[in-house]
Amino acid sequence: MEKLELPLGLGMALAQNEPAMKRFEDMTEAQKRAVIERAHGVRSKNEMRQLVAGLCGNGMQA
Repeated sequence: MEKLELPLGLGMALAQNEPAMKRFEDMTEAQKRAVIERAHGVRSKNEMRQLVAGLCGNGMQA
């Protein structure tokens, strides 16, 4: 299976949110791919933070 490449903004946002980073690490490859695809559509730092915060159960279904 190919290694997933994390967009820089997503990686930075995950590094600032430890619970979200742990959740992301525990995801399947398909779930990670879905989050990365969503991250490609993000247009602001605030929007990326919201995406990452959502990984912890605040509405994000991965």
